Amino acid sequence: MAAPVIIPAAVEGMVDDVVVRRLIAFAGGQAGTVYGRNGKQALRQKINGYNRAARHRPWVVLVDLDREADCAPPLRDEWLSDPAPNLCFRVAVRAIETWLMADAETLARFLGVSRTLISGYPEELENPKEAMVNLARRSRRRAIREDMVPRHGSGRPVGPAYTSTLSEYAETYWRLDVATHYSDSLRRALACIRRLVADTRSELSTLK
Repeated sequence: MAAPVIIPAAVEGMVDDVVVRRLIAFAGGQAGTVYGRNGKQALRQKINGYNRAARHRPWVVLVDLDREADCAPPLRDEWLSDPAPNLCFRVAVRAIETWLMADAETLARFLGVSRTLISGYPEELENPKEAMVNLARRSRRRAIREDMVPRHGSGRPVGPAYTSTLSEYAETYWRLDVATHYSDSLRRALACIRRLVADTRSELSTLK
């Protein structure tokens, strides 16, 4: 039996951690340590270090596009002009929430909302996080509303258990194979990691 291809990663936050682990496993690899989880600016400050590490082994870095650019390539070029061959530096358009919305049927059941409320083109949403909160606001389930919708006067954009609730969905219910049909940036990210796994296996086989 072939040895597993272990791939470390770096991400912005906790939901991204779950998503990148799912992606690596679905691509046939095994997630190593996932670094970051301290926000976008902290991730950017360390991108060159992650790129240097990718000169010696496969790596994945996942970041949200947000509103920093109109599309992913300019953001990638701004962050990293010379990516290592073993680095999959992928951008979620416009945020990790769009990848989760891309499996609309499952998300609708999880949130307790009508399927018709979820956009069939999630990557066109200007503010996916706000869209996700608004879906939760219309949930038939009190627990979803209390967990994901910010409390009046809190000044926060999301509810107290927004992250843990989405992490549960991403880890347990999200159908990645379905979502790739409705999110181009997700499909590209999965393809990149699959190539990384295949190339690493090929390299390992030549060393035997």
